[in-house]
Amino acid sequence: MKTVRPRRSVLYMPGANTRALEKAQTLPADALIFDLEDAVAPDAKETARANVVAAARSKAYGKREIVIRCNGLATPWGKADVAAIATSGADAILVPKVESAADVAAVVALLDAAGAPASMAVWAMVETPRAILRAEEIAGAHPRLALFVMGTNDLVKDMRARHTPMRLPMIAALGIGMLAARAHGLTILDGVYNDIQDTAGFRAVCQQGLEMGFDGKTLIHPSQVEPCNEVFAPSPAELEMAGKIVAAFKTAEAEGKGVVTVDGRMIENLHVEQAERALSLAAAIKELQAA
Repeated sequence: MKTVRPRRSVLYMPGANTRALEKAQTLPADALIFDLEDAVAPDAKETARANVVAAARSKAYGKREIVIRCNGLATPWGKADVAAIATSGADAILVPKVESAADVAAVVALLDAAGAPASMAVWAMVETPRAILRAEEIAGAHPRLALFVMGTNDLVKDMRARHTPMRLPMIAALGIGMLAARAHGLTILDGVYNDIQDTAGFRAVCQQGLEMGFDGKTLIHPSQVEPCNEVFAPSPAELEMAGKIVAAFKTAEAEGKGVVTVDGRMIENLHVEQAERALSLAAAIKELQAA
């Protein structure tokens, strides 16, 4: 069974705040994004870069996935960020405002020139109307590209839309990003939820993201980690059914039967694939939590 890397909760941490970076060592997020972009003032950019590189190199975060978000390549800090991230030991670089395959290629060229290992992935922020309209092109841009992050705040701003409980203004954009990611085998993460105090609204949006097919969600506060993990993990009932499906299918195969039913449901290969993925994800979550 193919191992699935849990990315239920992916928490942004401000790169200029060394206390926050230290606190992140104890947070139960599946992945951490050390941010050099939005969360860092211009006069703190270079200090933040040194902070996050040191944090990534420290290997003090267990099995959590470590990602560093650089500044855009057009900014005074972007290229130096990429060069520093390349040899930081981080698992991936998150690139803001990606709008074309050429943008991905430019980052990959800088990573290669700076000596980034082949294992370092590129994550792309999909956060503008142009990015949505070119999502399929971007998704197939390069083998290093592994993941889309939907930048819903910037999308809403550029669309002149509104943040609403059901996110109807964003549904088309989220769906296009999802289809492009899946067409090219990428992971995709939902955008952030701004109202930290609104726990019910946050949980509802997590559930919506799960139902749409997102692998997890980007977060802005540690209090959002636990409910996000809960929503995006397979439930006990789902795991029980998944185990039944896999066992029944194996038994049917051994007996040479072409038709399988579980609890009155007809089971096909696609159901077995879904069941195996749920079991693999649960096993990976258990391993991550034990670290």
